[in-house]
Amino acid sequence: MTSENKQQDSTHFGYQDVPASEKAGMVADVFHSVASKYDIMNDAMSLGIHRLWKQFAIAQVGVRPGHTVLDLACGTGDLSMKMSPQAGPDGLVIASDINASMLQNGRDRLTDKGIINNVLYVQSDAEKLPFADNSVDRITIGFGLRNVTDQSAALASMYRCLRPGGRLVILEFSKPVLPGLNKIYDFYSFKVLPRLGSIIANDEASYRYLAESIRKHPDQETLKNMMAGVGFDRPHYHNLSGGIVAVHKGYKV
Repeated sequence: MTSENKQQDSTHFGYQDVPASEKAGMVADVFHSVASKYDIMNDAMSLGIHRLWKQFAIAQVGVRPGHTVLDLACGTGDLSMKMSPQAGPDGLVIASDINASMLQNGRDRLTDKGIINNVLYVQSDAEKLPFADNSVDRITIGFGLRNVTDQSAALASMYRCLRPGGRLVILEFSKPVLPGLNKIYDFYSFKVLPRLGSIIANDEASYRYLAESIRKHPDQETLKNMMAGVGFDRPHYHNLSGGIVAVHKGYKV
């Protein structure tokens, strides 16, 4: 087997090298495990700052009344919940996640809040989206791209589904850019975060994977170039919290 074939057949799961065909199932196990405590952990591990990151990302999406919006890796529905009233009664938010447990939790949460009229729930794989070409106005993916096995394939699938004039907004952990922040961030990620996972979610391993998956995710410039590589026009990004998180945006012309 050549080194090129070996690279195609394997990928990373955190810091582990695993067969590419097995990663999706391993990621699914992580999110099945943490689904019930997901929102509590988001508040605990970010000190609530994730709400500000999501608010900024939604402002970049620019949803208008009547738009069809695809919210990938929707999780428990934070972005879908905010974009539903923006799309209005003539619009549609498609809340999609590969993980059935997360998707169900999101559906239950939005239903409890009375958001039922313009949200459709679809379990799907971002690499092979089951939507027609040129069929959606906006696509968001929040804290999910790093878990995708073939990120370039997922980006290409998103590009295919967007209508001309549409845009993609990616909210994801990234690489700190402030001097000295890396050491603090590493200590928090590998010492504090797994401990929080153990105490709150009774699952240290999943939150250790979270920290590792962030380190394996492409940096800001690499992701921007990946977006350009599949056709996105004017890809660019905004660093938040010193680069701990970045919001990438690109357009289909």
